Amino acid sequence: MRPVAALRDWWARRSLRTRITLVVGVVALVALAALSRLGGSLLVTTVINAADVELAAKASSVADSVRVGVDPALVRIAGVRIVDVAGRPVDGGAALPLSDAQVRRIAGGEELTTGGGTDMRRWLGLSTVGPDGAVRVVIASADLVGSATILANAASWFLVGALLVAGVVALAAWSATRAALRPVDRLRRAAATLPPGERLPLPPADDELRALAAEFNLLLARRDDAVARLERFTGDAAHELRSPVAAIRAQAEVAVAHPDPALAEETLKSIADEAARLSSLLSALLALARADSGQRPPAQPVDLVAAARAAVDRAHSTAPEDGPAITLAAPTPAVVAATPSEVALVLDNLIGNAVRYAAGLVRVGVLPAGRWVRLVVEDDGPGIPLADRRRVFDRFVRLNPEAGGGAGLGLALVEALVHGRGGTVSAGESGAGGARFEVRWPSP
Repeated sequence: MRPVAALRDWWARRSLRTRITLVVGVVALVALAALSRLGGSLLVTTVINAADVELAAKASSVADSVRVGVDPALVRIAGVRIVDVAGRPVDGGAALPLSDAQVRRIAGGEELTTGGGTDMRRWLGLSTVGPDGAVRVVIASADLVGSATILANAASWFLVGALLVAGVVALAAWSATRAALRPVDRLRRAAATLPPGERLPLPPADDELRALAAEFNLLLARRDDAVARLERFTGDAAHELRSPVAAIRAQAEVAVAHPDPALAEETLKSIADEAARLSSLLSALLALARADSGQRPPAQPVDLVAAARAAVDRAHSTAPEDGPAITLAAPTPAVVAATPSEVALVLDNLIGNAVRYAAGLVRVGVLPAGRWVRLVVEDDGPGIPLADRRRVFDRFVRLNPEAGGGAGLGLALVEALVHGRGGTVSAGESGAGGARFEVRWPSP
């Protein structure tokens, strides 16, 4: 594993408290180290400026003496020398430990620091003209060894102080993070032991912890609702599956116990009808399970007008001769974002439901509406009571079981498929007093 990947993996496995403490400690250390460096620089500048002020005063005093004609050889001030423009001493002393270039820089008014460590020295020059017209350079210098020691000690203490303060900040961050996360730990433990139907108490402060508890409660509510739906669905599915299975078994047992060639055809036909009903129920359950799982294929453009025309043809081919008339109104092309199988299932269920209850007419309409496409299926049957127009989309709900039909899963499947593509479906009343279903599908 590469070092960067290993470090990232190590970091990801640390606790939130550890990561916060490390980040705060490192930031504090870097900031304090920068401040220490800045403080050391300011201290060096202060020491050098103080030395320059003292050296300037000495050089100015000697320059005044030279300017009025005092013999340079008679000037005796510690740390002050008098040289000509070539850097040769004119005060009778030894040669300066400076190069010609350094003398020229000092003569030009530039301050200069030579040496380092225990041999640091500060130089400052001031040019003047004697009564004889000769140019003299008064050079004042001071030993900075003591100041260098002080600066070195100060830098060491600055670094030690930065480390100590960074450690204190990291410890404070650890304690503060622990105190801040303690309510989260309590919330986690409470959520882990919470019985079904119960909710977490909301903290009194309107802060992030309260928002987290509220989101937990919403999640728990969705969980309880999903569990209740699953239990209800499982019970209803078991009940619905029991009827065709029991009928098939009973008829088969009667046929075996009392073999009668005259009733064999009728018995086999009944068994085939119950088997078809069972197969249809299982297909609907599987389609609902796939819709509930959220694992659906990518949407693609589907010609809703062509799909509706094909669904109407299928309904005509399976409807009885005295069944209702089915008309299709699709004035303009319309394309929806779904899959062909989903569109076919929605159309077949809505049209089949309308044919089952219609008195004489079923109307299917397709109309584009901006970013949406409207599919309307209405009939002239008895209609749906206002109180049941939301309930008809629940699973295994049949308002009129005597009218025959499926197991009450068709409209639930329609709603699941349409909602899965971001659309809506609603039930209402048609102009003829029957049922009216409107689906709004998004366009691609």
